Amino acid sequence: MSKYISMIMMLAALAGTEMRAQTLQSAPRLVVNITIDQLRTDYIEHFSPLYGEEGFRKLLQHGCVYEAASYPFSPIDRASAMATIATGATPHYNNIVGTKWLDRNTLRPVFCTDDQTYGVSPQKIATTTVSDELKIFTRGAALVYSTAMEKDAAVISAGHAADGAFWLNEENGQWTTSAYYPKGAQAFVRAYNSITQKRTNGDNDAVADLSIACVNDLMLGRDNITDMLSVTLSAKCTDVTHWQTEMEIVYLKLDRTLASLIKRIEEKVGRNNVLFVLTSTGYTEDQRPDYERFRIPSGTFYMNRSCNLLNMYLGAIYGQAKYVEASFRNQIYIDHKLLEQRHLSYTDVITRSKELLAQMSGVRSVISSPYNSAVSGDLLIETAPGWKIINEDTNENYFSRAAFVPFPIILYGSGIKAEHIKAPATVDRIAPTVAKAIRIRAPNACSVAPLQ
Repeated sequence: MSKYISMIMMLAALAGTEMRAQTLQSAPRLVVNITIDQLRTDYIEHFSPLYGEEGFRKLLQHGCVYEAASYPFSPIDRASAMATIATGATPHYNNIVGTKWLDRNTLRPVFCTDDQTYGVSPQKIATTTVSDELKIFTRGAALVYSTAMEKDAAVISAGHAADGAFWLNEENGQWTTSAYYPKGAQAFVRAYNSITQKRTNGDNDAVADLSIACVNDLMLGRDNITDMLSVTLSAKCTDVTHWQTEMEIVYLKLDRTLASLIKRIEEKVGRNNVLFVLTSTGYTEDQRPDYERFRIPSGTFYMNRSCNLLNMYLGAIYGQAKYVEASFRNQIYIDHKLLEQRHLSYTDVITRSKELLAQMSGVRSVISSPYNSAVSGDLLIETAPGWKIINEDTNENYFSRAAFVPFPIILYGSGIKAEHIKAPATVDRIAPTVAKAIRIRAPNACSVAPLQ
């Protein structure tokens, strides 16, 4: 009798093991990260009655939607947003503080993806990205590609170890890449350009078509090793004088582009084998209102004049010299070598500088930079909302706007249950969420938990 009881228990245990194995969700074969530059929830909702069934409506109805997304730092631009999505970390760690910053050695602006060796590369990203971790985990077997209209979006979202990143060459209207990437990527983009044989206008459909070519021709999502494709689209309004009419056109076209992109990828890879992750860069380039006309508090902060006044002030205290080395946008660069030569306390100079600048009209606060000194000034000036910063020496201008931009994070596809979550969620949590879904480590500077 005991023999039969033991056999029954063994069979029951095997059955339980099989049931548990069946409930385990396999990792998706392909992760598609879709970032839409300047996408806004209020516009998505406003034009929703005009959408088809396979674009925004499909994502919102069948995806896991985090309605209150935000970035854990400010100010945001396209490059800093893309880096946060990819690395799961803020510019404090990944070093991408913006599309451009001032190089301390040359005191000239540098572009975030410029590279002296390759022309364009991701080498200025100081941490790993989720795609880098995928490459490390699979020992290079995973395929990683990205597509975008702009090179900063394509290169940053691709990461260091990508097989290729493709963007639009504005001069000739054709797709291009960098010598940083393997020769296979360069051969692919040359072949694609020769097949299309026309100048690309750089719209969302063109990016989607190139993305589908990557899936089809580069064999993404064909085996049990997870691959990754990052796609950057745009919801940017180009005609700010008629933005209401143009925004309707932009969002309806975007809805059709998303529908086509999702459908074609699902048909090629299999609906249950793809995880789509969609979010926004979290900022907008709105038309600058004429506050003065309507007697709303506003003004202009002249950066070059303020720097000259700060030099005079510090000179009166420590002796005449050029203490302010340069300025860029809302940042002031102090000459560190001069302070060392004169044996001056950096902390004392910064404290006195803050005291003076804080008294100037339109200044809301003056803070020490939280970023790496190689990519940022020593002091950051925050002006009051409605004020603009102008540097008459460089003709640069910077507009202060603290208004909230609503946007979502949407997960759709493999293993995702339809749900709307109203609790706040920061965008740096996307990278660890993707890492968890494909069972790899989060990027090496990511310290936040995955989305639940």
